[in-house]
Amino acid sequence: MAERWDRARVLALAFDAPSQRAAQSLASGRSWQLTGAAEPGALWGECRGSAATPYRTVVDLAGPVYQCSCPSRKFPCKHVLALMLLWAEGSVKDDAGHPPDWAGSWLTAPQGVRGGGQPPRDQGVPGDRLPGQARRAEQREARVAIGLAELDRWLCDQVRQGLAASQQAGYGRWDDIAARMIDAQAPGLAERLRALASVPHSGVGWDGRLLEEYALLRLLAVAYRQRDGLPPPLHATVRSRIGFSIRQADVVAGGEPIRDRWQVLARRDLEQDRIRTRRTWLQGRKTGRPALVLSFAPTGQALDDTLSVGTDADADLVFYPGAVPLRAVMATKHDTLDDGPPAGDTIAGLLASFAAALAEDPWLDSWPAVLDVSPVRTPVPAVSDTAGRALPLHPGTGDCWPLFAISGGRPVTLAGEWTPRGLWPLTAWDEGGRAVLL
Repeated sequence: MAERWDRARVLALAFDAPSQRAAQSLASGRSWQLTGAAEPGALWGECRGSAATPYRTVVDLAGPVYQCSCPSRKFPCKHVLALMLLWAEGSVKDDAGHPPDWAGSWLTAPQGVRGGGQPPRDQGVPGDRLPGQARRAEQREARVAIGLAELDRWLCDQVRQGLAASQQAGYGRWDDIAARMIDAQAPGLAERLRALASVPHSGVGWDGRLLEEYALLRLLAVAYRQRDGLPPPLHATVRSRIGFSIRQADVVAGGEPIRDRWQVLARRDLEQDRIRTRRTWLQGRKTGRPALVLSFAPTGQALDDTLSVGTDADADLVFYPGAVPLRAVMATKHDTLDDGPPAGDTIAGLLASFAAALAEDPWLDSWPAVLDVSPVRTPVPAVSDTAGRALPLHPGTGDCWPLFAISGGRPVTLAGEWTPRGLWPLTAWDEGGRAVLL
């Protein structure tokens, strides 16, 4: 079956906010009298509605493209979104066998003659002889290009009008353009735009941070427009930031496994739209290479705990393509070992490695940090090293009292995420060499 999407990715397809709310209500499962899923990425279901017969919904995740018998003119409709949410949460049975005839005939039909697609009643371009998947990919590229041209104009308007009004503007300023990016099938951009709404209220220096984000978005739009001239790794990064995804199975099949004793340095759990994400940071003892492994689970369900912080994983990792290959998939785990704390770097070394990575991927917003430092409270919560350099802690960490308690005024080995707003401490090693999650 296709790699399971997370909830945020499904909702990013929604036509508007009401569609998202309606889909989440329908995703309880009570209205669905039939659901199923099968290779290579097909979903189908029958949902009771106001009509005498249930609405029939079918999805091809490869596009994605979809069809529903409901009369809605929103693409995708709430039934399509709800079915995809059920599947994302594991409530649709995989390997359900052959789809019903009404779904199977649509799934196997050529794209140009399907009674649906994206939008669902698109009949295709006469004379188009491209394979269905290639044609869908071509359509999406065109939609993204149009959406990015609109984003470019919007960004220029924001700068021309000035930033002063941003603090008085409601969330609608960014929600509207984010919705346009969803229409353009660029969910990565939509997520980044929605996050801008909080920047004008983020304290001193907000205007500089907002302008930086605008500049990075415009750089992304220009890079995509000139994508044919980009080196392949940077091309892959640009596509990823826009929201083009790669199936985990394709990464494993197409990448070269790297075996090492991967130190499990830290992890951070986040929650958004009832989906939990675990970010686990690794570093190879032999290669020194950093890696980020992601896992997902619906709220209330356990996250993958295969990688235990403070241990070493003798494993094969395969990295996603990109200008700075950081995200990885664990293809094979051979053994779990315990070899003590990692070697800490200096603050100067961390900043140099981040600067080098940022030169290759300017949209990078976090970087693994392993430091030998002492925590200090004044003038702001921070860490300092023996060379006298200091890094502020991220404002979101608050007092971070566990770090100060473990340190007791002494230097510690600390692992975490370095971000443009400060260091987010995640793991510290005590005097006995034991890893403590912060």
